[in-house]
Amino acid sequence: MVYLNDLGIINALGDDKNSVIGALFKNQTGVTESKNLISGRKTLVGSVKSNLPLIPSNLSEYDCRNNRMLLHACLQIQPTIEQIITKYGQNRVGIVLGTSTSGIDNGEKAFIYNEENGHFPEEYSYKQQETGGISNFLKAYLGLKGVSYTISTACSSSGKAFASAKRLIEQNICDAVIVGGCDTLCQLTLNGFDCLESISENVCKPFSIDRNGINIGEGAALFILSKEPSEISLTGVGESSDGYHITAPDPTGNGARLAMLQALEMAKLSSKDIGYLNLHGTATIKNDEMEREAVLNTFNNYLLPCSSTKNLTGHTLGAAGATELGLCWLLLSTKYNPNRILPKQYDTKENLIPDMEIIMNSISWTSPYFMSNSFAFGGSNVSVIIGSKQYV
Repeated sequence: MVYLNDLGIINALGDDKNSVIGALFKNQTGVTESKNLISGRKTLVGSVKSNLPLIPSNLSEYDCRNNRMLLHACLQIQPTIEQIITKYGQNRVGIVLGTSTSGIDNGEKAFIYNEENGHFPEEYSYKQQETGGISNFLKAYLGLKGVSYTISTACSSSGKAFASAKRLIEQNICDAVIVGGCDTLCQLTLNGFDCLESISENVCKPFSIDRNGINIGEGAALFILSKEPSEISLTGVGESSDGYHITAPDPTGNGARLAMLQALEMAKLSSKDIGYLNLHGTATIKNDEMEREAVLNTFNNYLLPCSSTKNLTGHTLGAAGATELGLCWLLLSTKYNPNRILPKQYDTKENLIPDMEIIMNSISWTSPYFMSNSFAFGGSNVSVIIGSKQYV
């Protein structure tokens, strides 16, 4: 058994565990900032307003907003990280992170500067935007000497990081792994999704009949995964790759269903053991319909309480898996959610697509196992299950 010992989190809802869970209970969206797109259209995004820590001067080549946000999450759990390093040693603590764009926002600004001035700014380094930069930065910052790498499979990136981290521990390569993800807003993703006609001008409406696209967000979530017993365990992970289309999901939902079934099998659970499902729920026409098919075929007639939280945080892309698992971790925690509340989906109306048990009023969860889905371009699917031993 492996456990999620601690969590550091920052996104549009807040910049620590208390502020994030507080906004979640208040049903308070962080998707509020308007952005202009190249097309002339506008969209709302879930941006982080908090002041972020500075990157140490000896690591200035990694200085970008993405790594500053990652550092903010790390600082929240650094005392626990230091205890783990002291116990197991620098060689036995690994890092597995997920991202889709890393610090490409810095690269975009450097490119514009180069066009105007004929050279890149002195402070720019490709390491700031390189996919592996977030893991390399965190490894250098913490002085670790073990396994460290980044997974980049678009929106399933940080969800898949948990599968990889779990394997590292079970194969005795690591005793503990710092696992999670980070992604920050940039023009590439905003305008890229706009080109796909998948951006919403207003707060998105997952699983609504009149849904019309996503909101992009940013954030970071970091966990410590180890065999050290704690309240919440990582019980199952399922991965699949259906390869149906480079951007469109398989309308049958077979790949997504396979990931959920594999997660249930690893966790040794039946579909009726799941107390809550955090849906991928992007609010695009095709994704929500696909996920509906996958969920109904996986859980049959079981009325599974579920919701999407992307209209609260925005879709944090490569960080979505870790971000939404962070929300599940907080909702399972006796410290942060002693009354076992499952908050209703934001701005839920009656015009939902049929048969889904979307949470329309706050309820209490009854089974201590939560599942979180993340589905990405190219059919890269992951489903993660965590459980609380306090209620088993």
